[in-house]
Parts: sequence; structure tokens; C-alpha cells
Amino acid sequence: MTVINKPRRSRIRRTLSYLTGHWELYLFLVPGLIAAFMFKLLPMSKIIIAFKNFKPLKGIEASPWVGLAQFEKMFADPEVLNVIKNTLEINLMIVIFCVPLPMLLAIMMNEMNCMPLKKSVQTIVYIPHFFTWVVVYSVFFTMFGSTGMVNTIIKALGGEEILFFMKGGWFRFLLVISNAWKGAGWGTIVYLSAITAIDSEIYEAAIIDGASKIQQARHITVPCLLPTLVLMLTIRLGSILSGGFDQVLAFYNPTVYHSADVLGTFVYRQGIGTANFSYATAVGLFESVVGLVFVMISNFASKRLTGRTVW
Repeated sequence: MTVINKPRRSRIRRTLSYLTGHWELYLFLVPGLIAAFMFKLLPMSKIIIAFKNFKPLKGIEASPWVGLAQFEKMFADPEVLNVIKNTLEINLMIVIFCVPLPMLLAIMMNEMNCMPLKKSVQTIVYIPHFFTWVVVYSVFFTMFGSTGMVNTIIKALGGEEILFFMKGGWFRFLLVISNAWKGAGWGTIVYLSAITAIDSEIYEAAIIDGASKIQQARHITVPCLLPTLVLMLTIRLGSILSGGFDQVLAFYNPTVYHSADVLGTFVYRQGIGTANFSYATAVGLFESVVGLVFVMISNFASKRLTGRTVW
């Protein structure tokens, strides 16, 4: 037993030595851990509301248990099925278009030799990241509203007005391009940081062999960025059912509920709007479980494609 415990004790000592030697770095984790505990772990104790007929006046403990009745109601509700379909379709459109876009922008910016121009473009692309969705909505309503710039040009050319904010297909188009406009800057910085980590000698060897810029990007840059792309994809897939709530809430209106209502806004309306807390919690729990499944699938795919995992 003593022989078996010696390696374990030595590992514990090395770990404690490392932690005490770098305590300043771990001190920065404390605010984040406290926030995660208060706003992520602590509220999980209230998940039991999904299995009860929760009455606020009675409290959680006194409210009667209903088992899986809320989930049976959820899967029998055609509105919920339509909301799930909307959520998957909208978020998959955003994933397909918005995840690779920052990588392409980063590769193009990396090839700019004029540093002032490169920094200016990077700043312009990154600024929308700091806008709230209300500000983004204002910008896009000014552009695509019934009296906006786009419709003014269409009518001036003899065309018919397009109600972008009142027709489901066009509304989804606005969701995708506004998400790309707001989020591309942040993703571009992530990919530019990854590009700077690529060994410059690989590019020098490719130049000596006569590789063009396109060939360098295709055979060097893109393969080296693949782990970062998988990481960004995993993060996006993890929120494929919960993502887009604040964006859709800022953009949508009752005329596009059927094609634009997502799980987040549905839970918001059920929980806050109609005070149906148990039902809203059940839908939210289902949303979280599916998101976890997507993260696990993405992590497995990362291991198969790149040989690396996110955790």
C-alpha cells in the first residue's frame, strides 16, 4: 500500500507546489468562479419546478409533484414543436454562415501589407461587437424598414416594397446577416491570434517551393486554423437551442412568431408573460439537455477530425 500511495502523494505535492507558486494567477479565477456558482450552479437547485405544478404563493416545497406531466404537455404541444424547428433552422443557418466567415476575414486581413489599412479594417469590423442588440436592430431597421434605405432604392427602381420585418423568410435573412455583422469582428480577432502562432518558417518553405498566396492559405493557414474553427463550432453548437434569444427578442414581432419564435423567447413568454413557471422550466431544461448533447457530439467530432478535444 505504501508503494502505491507514494506516486499519488508526490502528484499531490507537485500540484500544491504549483498552485502556491502561481497563486496570483488563480486569484483572478475567484470572481468568475463566484459568478458561476451564483448564477449557474445555485439556480440548478430550482430545476425541480419542472416536475411540479409550481404555485408562487405556496412555494416550491408545498407545490404538488406532477412528475413528467410538463414534459408530456411540451411534446404534445404543436407550438413547442414548431418553436424547436424554428430554433434549429435559424441557428443552423447562423452556424453555417457565421462560423467560417470570421476565419475567411482573418485570412484576408492577414494578407494585407499596409498596416494602417489593416488596423482600420480590423477596427471597423470589430466595433459592432460592442453594440447591444437594440442598437443593431435600430441600424437594420433604418436600412431594411418599410421606409428604410433598401426599400427606398427598390421603389426608386420601380420595384415593390419588401416587408423584411414582417415576412418569415426575409426576417430570418435579417437575423443571419445581423448576427454576422455583429459577431464577425470578435471571431476575426480570435483567428488572427491563431494565425500569429503559426510558424513563419512553414510559409518561408512554401514560398521557396513556389506556392502562391492561395496555396499557402489552403495548405497551411486553413489546416492550422482547423482546431480553432472546431472550438468556435463547439461553442456555437452548445448554444444552438439557447442562442439567439436576445437578438430575436429585439428584432421580432407578432407577425413573424410562426417562423421566428425560438425556444428562448417562448420560455420568456410562458414564464414571464403568462406566469406558467413549471412549463417554462420544463422547456428550458429540455433546451439545456439538447445543448449538452450537441456539445458532446461536437467534442467527439473534434477528436476524430483534429485529434484534439475541447476538454
